[in-house]
Amino acid sequence: MEERRGRDVRMRDIADAAGISRQAVYDHFGSRAKLLVETTRYVDEVKGLEERRRRFREATGGVERLEAYVEFWGNYIPDVYGMAKALLGTRESDEAAGAAWDDRMGAVRESCRLTIEALDRDGMLAPEWSRDEAVDLMWTMLSVRNWEQLTIECGWSQERYVGHMQQLLKRALVRGSERDRKRSGKARG
Repeated sequence: MEERRGRDVRMRDIADAAGISRQAVYDHFGSRAKLLVETTRYVDEVKGLEERRRRFREATGGVERLEAYVEFWGNYIPDVYGMAKALLGTRESDEAAGAAWDDRMGAVRESCRLTIEALDRDGMLAPEWSRDEAVDLMWTMLSVRNWEQLTIECGWSQERYVGHMQQLLKRALVRGSERDRKRSGKARG
């Protein structure tokens, strides 16, 4: 997938690379879509996804959860970027790649939802946001394409990307953020 950027990867190619028959691949996975979904999950396992998400999972407060998720995901994207780029490049024309992409991005969206729910539960979600809109914003801001644009195209370091995304999302989504303090200062002044 990474070598060909997701293009023209057939079950035969995968079977040949694995040294097994094409039928054995079908017998095990059932479909190309299932194979690609399982491949992305395997990559997550090899890259230590669950261990790397531990700080996020253990965070109790919404702001802590937001910071932890941005740190985790922002530093995880470079490790799965090859696979992500391959799936992104073919998802429009390849139903199986689209299913694999949707599966992984659904997991990211779910983590955004858990983060926003924690902010809301803590009374820290900025009042101008509904929970659904806040999830939409966080999920979009943390997209692979935005990471690609900022780090590859604009040359931001990983540290800069993570730090600025944490600041940006807190300013946008957290009640009592610096933005709110500036607004109240202008109202008094």
